[in-house]
Amino acid sequence: MESLEEMRKSIDNIDNAIVAMFAERFKVTDRVGYYKAKLHLPSKDPAREAQQYDRIIEIAQQYGLDPEFSKSYLEAVIERVINNHEKMKEKMRPFYVK
Repeated sequence: MESLEEMRKSIDNIDNAIVAMFAERFKVTDRVGYYKAKLHLPSKDPAREAQQYDRIIEIAQQYGLDPEFSKSYLEAVIERVINNHEKMKEKMRPFYVK
């Protein structure tokens, strides 16, 4: 039988991997934000968000994870991404004034 300490160590390792993946995801979304700001594109893309929600629900179901939990995680991530894009747009505004 696996000990509590061993199980907790597994949890810690998984948490480390999750944080690393979040960091990587935000690096990519920062590049997207820069691209959008440079081309004066909106930070929010409802069509893309809908696709992402559908995709995350499908993935959650494949792994036996609660789809509503997965959707709520994605909602938090998307909200942060949009906020980051808005901040980026504001910082770049003086450089891209027409």
